[in-house]
Amino acid sequence: MAFLDIHAIQAVPPANINRDENGSPKTAVYGGVRRLRVSSQAWKRAARKALEADSDSIRPSERTKRLPEQIAAALAERSPALADRASEIAQAAVANVFGVKSKAKKEKDTERERLATEYLLFLGNDQRDRLIDALVENETALAEATDSGKDSSKKLTAVFKEMDLRSTVATGHPPAVALFGRMVATDPALNVDAATQVAHALSTHRVDSEFDYYTAVDDVDNESDETGAGMIGTVEFNAATMYRYATVDLHSLVENLGGDIDAACDVAVAFVKAFLLSMPTGKRNTFANNTRPDFSLLSLREDQPVSLAAAFERPVFGEDGHLGRSVQRLVEHQREQDECYGTDPLLTRAVYPAWVAEGLELPESTPLKKALDDVRAEIHRLIGGGDA
Repeated sequence: MAFLDIHAIQAVPPANINRDENGSPKTAVYGGVRRLRVSSQAWKRAARKALEADSDSIRPSERTKRLPEQIAAALAERSPALADRASEIAQAAVANVFGVKSKAKKEKDTERERLATEYLLFLGNDQRDRLIDALVENETALAEATDSGKDSSKKLTAVFKEMDLRSTVATGHPPAVALFGRMVATDPALNVDAATQVAHALSTHRVDSEFDYYTAVDDVDNESDETGAGMIGTVEFNAATMYRYATVDLHSLVENLGGDIDAACDVAVAFVKAFLLSMPTGKRNTFANNTRPDFSLLSLREDQPVSLAAAFERPVFGEDGHLGRSVQRLVEHQREQDECYGTDPLLTRAVYPAWVAEGLELPESTPLKKALDDVRAEIHRLIGGGDA
């Protein structure tokens, strides 16, 4: 077993990063007090987008209901012989591969709406392109199948079976699918178990929400005799110091990437960087809450993944701020946990600016790039049996 734990303490100014159904910042009760919460789903999406945007070597992916539409458009462009039946073939192909049909047709639906699947499908762009390539390569057989009238559905299924169309998405997973997994309710054989777990981010202290009362002036009416605001309203927000945690099962990551150890090492460290430096986009134009972690702790373990959230079950309190106390609690909790259970991380790296350490007893800080290089080398030695 091999696990890479990622811990972060991050101070966020007034913000509404992740809203509930009422537009309020999400919260949770922990240790008997109300905490700010940012859902794991919100931060996973932010990390996935950052992961794929940060490196040319990370193959992109999409989670979408528009796969039949994308396939139909590509078929119409690349195979004129199939242009007038591209939608039928695309819908049948997606149904054959994933077992999911397009949404039920309604009279008022547009063609685009009728092509959408019932739920989101998650696959790599290159997996989608391989599927399209296979269809184009078999355009003659597909054209003959769709020329058969009422029996076209059965004949298309026979053609797809001969093509082994499902294999185009069953292997060669992109990093995002390997990390975050994929669930296909209609065909569990296409499921991919996630190699990464991401916790809900929680404030280390009690949080009370506040309301910003805002007004907007009508630029046109303001030039006349009109008085008052053109619009008024309120937006709920809060501010907090958060504990964030994620872990990567490195052996599962290797398996999901087809046994490619070098790729797994690269993806693991790329995910660490993406997770630490990403931020969900909720209300960011209103609050510009673009902070980075003030303290990060990376631990490579062979025993089990270990969250340090219990360090903050008793909420942090201090008139001089929560950041320093939160960092000290985190470091002490990890040390005491390992002493208690007789465990010891294979490698630990802390990343923080010098001012954070003022008055605290912290492990030596390592610049993020150096920390990632060290982690990558140790991962390769651990799961690859040798130096990178």
